[in-house]
Formats: sequence, C-alpha cells, structure tokens
Amino acid sequence: MTGPRSLAETEKAVQAKLGDVPLRHDAMAAIANVYRAAAAVRQHVENSVLREAELTWTGFVVLWVVWIFGEMETRHVAQEAGISKGTLTGVARTLESRGLVVRAPHPSDGRMAMLSMTAAGEELMSRLFPAFNAEEAFAADRLSGAECDQLAGLLRRVVAQLEDNGEARRLELLEGAAPTPRRSGRKRKD
Repeated sequence: MTGPRSLAETEKAVQAKLGDVPLRHDAMAAIANVYRAAAAVRQHVENSVLREAELTWTGFVVLWVVWIFGEMETRHVAQEAGISKGTLTGVARTLESRGLVVRAPHPSDGRMAMLSMTAAGEELMSRLFPAFNAEEAFAADRLSGAECDQLAGLLRRVVAQLEDNGEARRLELLEGAAPTPRRSGRKRKD
C-alpha cells in the first residue's frame, strides 16, 4: 500500500514491528498520537482557512504571536512560535512584504530587530481567527467540553515536564556536552 495509512493501520504496523521490544508502548502511542493529531489539524486548517488568506501555518503562528503579545524582539517571536531565527527571517520578510508586520531596529541594540503588527495585520487576524477557531472546534467535535479541558490539561503536563526537566535530561543523555549543531540532513561535502 502506498500513501497515508490510517491511524489503526499505523498502530497495527508499529505493534507488529515493535511489539516484542521492551519499550514504553503507552508513552510511544501517546506522543505519536500528539504528533499525528497536530499534523492532521495543521493540514486541515491550512487547506480550509489559511490558504484563502495566502498564509502558511508558520506564517499564521508568527502573526498570532505578535497579535497576542504585541511588539517583540524577533528572537522572542521565534521562540514563542517554536521556530528557528533563520526560519523567522524568511517568514517575517514575506509577512512584511504583504504589509502585515513591520520589522524595525531594536531601540537600544542595533544587532536585534523588533516585529510589530500593522493595521492590515490586525484586521486580517481579527477576521481570520474566528474561522481558525471554528476549525479547531471542528477538529475537537468528537470530544465533550470536559474532554477538551481534560486533554488540554494533560498536554500542559507534557509541556511542563519538558520545560521543567528537558534541559537536565538532554545534559544527562549528552553527558554534559552541548548538542551538536543542526544540519540539513544533506551529505557533507569533503
């Protein structure tokens, strides 16, 4: 079979491949389904809401961060959006070329830049976010309000675990060494 597999097919294949391996299958299923749900929601929202506004998911997230928090240093926007500073540079240029955000020099440090929303960006987000939220509600339609609250609480606990203990765990796994720099995955030229 080619193409995307259903959730049931994927879980069956994982069980067939790894069922006898001593792993935390419960944790693997939980985190794999977080990823799968996030990817499904992202694809659905991009195709149903964001494409009409000519936005990518990442572009929308950057707009949302600046819309919610106001003017920020670009490095903080990248951190809040969960993207690299390099990725933010390209996204911010695109959003700026569309008149949705403005990049300006930092008032006291010329090496840094600030990102703020324009009136056009504010108008777009005020119009777009209700449609975005309607698709969030659509995605969660099989859950009751109490189940949505429970799921949100459980996911907050996963995030808190990583925020509170992730750095120490990484240092432990790397025996105190700094992580190696990220690479594109392409073969190195010698």
